[in-house]
Amino acid sequence: MVRKIEMKNLTCSNCISKVERRTSRLPYVNSASFNYAKQILLVDFKDNYDEKKALKEITEIVDILEDNIITHYYEDKVIEKKINFFKEYKIVLIGMLLITITFFGFRIFPMINNIFGTSLRPLNDTLKTIFYWVGYVLLISKLLTQQIRGIKQFNIFNENTLMIIATLAAMIIGKYEESVAVVVLYSVGEYLQTRAVQHSRNEISALVNLKVDFANIVINNKVVVKDPSLIEVGDEIVVKNGERIPVDGKVISGSTSLNTSELTGETKLKTVDVGDDVLSGNINVGDVIHIEALKEYKNSTLAKIIDLIENSTNSKSKREMFITKFAKVYTPIVVGMALLLVIYGLIFDPTNVFTPTGYVYRAAIFLVISCPCSLVLSVPLAYYAGIGTAAKNGILFKGSTYLHLINDVETIALDKTGTLTYGDFFVKEYSSDEMLRLTASIERFSSHPIAKAIVEHNQLPLLKTRNVKEIPGYGISGIIDKKEILAGSRNFLENHNIEVNVDKLSVGSYTYVAYDKQFIGYIIVKDELKETSMETVREFTKHYDTLMLTGDNERSARDIAMQLGGIEYYAELLPEQKLEKFNEVKTNSVSLFVGDGINDAPLLKNADIGVSLGSATDLAIEVSDIIIIDNDIRLLDKAIKIGRKTKRISGENIIFSLVVKAIFLIMSTLGFMWMWLSIFADVGVAILCVLNALRIIYQKKYLEIKHKNKSVID
Repeated sequence: MVRKIEMKNLTCSNCISKVERRTSRLPYVNSASFNYAKQILLVDFKDNYDEKKALKEITEIVDILEDNIITHYYEDKVIEKKINFFKEYKIVLIGMLLITITFFGFRIFPMINNIFGTSLRPLNDTLKTIFYWVGYVLLISKLLTQQIRGIKQFNIFNENTLMIIATLAAMIIGKYEESVAVVVLYSVGEYLQTRAVQHSRNEISALVNLKVDFANIVINNKVVVKDPSLIEVGDEIVVKNGERIPVDGKVISGSTSLNTSELTGETKLKTVDVGDDVLSGNINVGDVIHIEALKEYKNSTLAKIIDLIENSTNSKSKREMFITKFAKVYTPIVVGMALLLVIYGLIFDPTNVFTPTGYVYRAAIFLVISCPCSLVLSVPLAYYAGIGTAAKNGILFKGSTYLHLINDVETIALDKTGTLTYGDFFVKEYSSDEMLRLTASIERFSSHPIAKAIVEHNQLPLLKTRNVKEIPGYGISGIIDKKEILAGSRNFLENHNIEVNVDKLSVGSYTYVAYDKQFIGYIIVKDELKETSMETVREFTKHYDTLMLTGDNERSARDIAMQLGGIEYYAELLPEQKLEKFNEVKTNSVSLFVGDGINDAPLLKNADIGVSLGSATDLAIEVSDIIIIDNDIRLLDKAIKIGRKTKRISGENIIFSLVVKAIFLIMSTLGFMWMWLSIFADVGVAILCVLNALRIIYQKKYLEIKHKNKSVID
């Protein structure tokens, strides 16, 4: 059972990874993953857990690592206590004041002596040292308190330890001002880093701000405001101007325009009328409409989108997992290098070990640089920003794994019906009205698009049908007037020993019909190619091995393939044959399949990346890895571009962070570095990397503004 535990104010990247690891080790927990943007720990509990005990122990884990973290189950409402800054940090402020007085005292007293000629005695070196030490202890009091608390829980090796050892070493060798400067700069840097992370989180959350707070439900001819989670299938809901549709439904009264941009990225308004289906999350920007709820809130599009985004960090990319593993070994390695540096000095240059620029001082700089915050924090943020940006464009990634993996795709396979074509079939040709009537009588029990087209085209009264059986990919059978009727593919009829004696039909999808063991005719339905498919698929063929897999007949498949530029295709495939053919052609490359029907579910699940369109069946959506809410295949190209940009920016952060740290370590080893400047290699680099991750969002905003301005000028 997965539960959400909110951890308000938890921003320390090193702490977050430890919370994940230590929570996962609890005996009643299967796994734990922290969502950086939402500050939520997703915990997969075993069945026999005690929720009160679990929350208490997880809270203890967090409190050991960080102060002022509000930990509670996501569904519980907690009143936040306002922190009195001066009360919380009064000891630190006293230490800061004492150090300031000491620092300026040694400079002012000699000046006063010179001006007035008095014998005011400046503080001697001993008293100065005492003041600096007292001020230093007060200044790092919070770090010391946290460290002592951690030691009690065997949490010894952490960022606080490194900072305390480094500044303590600087104090011992007489670098008082520099040691204090490091503590101050570190504290300021941590504050700025927290603000940068908070800003990033707000920016990413704003991309998918889809929350619905209430719904107007008609009960006994009165409008009652209720929580969306209480909506039941069949309820009548009133959606006013400016309100967001709470659940998926059908318009039963009124007509209006909907803003679908937050769900699909499409800026053009969508007009809906009575009988039209509407998705939850769209905003009514016109007249009042009444809709009938077709789904409960938890099963609606909006709830699924929010859940997918909030749980997207459960499935982490290889790069994120690498950084997590790297962070575990990076700090111990740098600390080991610092120790070796001191040992080297003791053996080969003992007179220069405890000097102001000696080996102890250089080792202290190593400790300051050793925190991997810039990597642990910025890389997951970059992927989350990518997921958020994709969601704003109507593309839902079920985890950063697929956002990263999409960069390695070499083979793209596409379903035809509903993916490359509209999926809105119309009857083009049929043998006779009576044959159409018989076929419609049985096809009304099927949800296949071709069946719906046949039923809609029939104008005669339907006949009573029983014992209906549908075999996906083949056809449907039943009994009418005690006689068997079969409707489906040529193979379906031939498998029932019925000869199909018709050839040279026009291009389209064929349904052959037999009644009372005799072939009685055929129906040809047609489907149009989407305008967007031609341009997009032709672009794909330049970079990927692109092919089409369809259960449709050879002539229809060839016609579509030629319109798409003569791409490779395989026709008349049953669901299991689609899977076999896909496995044959994908070789050892990363494969991607796009589909929308229930027959595509096995292939969507088997492909390295399965992409389903918004019109797909629930099963297809459930097993797919990427969902394109709008039925526009061009968004797949946009998804690939977002994946590339995310990978590039996360790579930039890794390279920049490691190069800067390496340069600082080399300079420190050679004695050309100051401790206060090494803070830049820690929190400074982290802040820059976090801000760089936001480029995934900001560039898109810039392009949108530029496009709007251009439209105004035009």
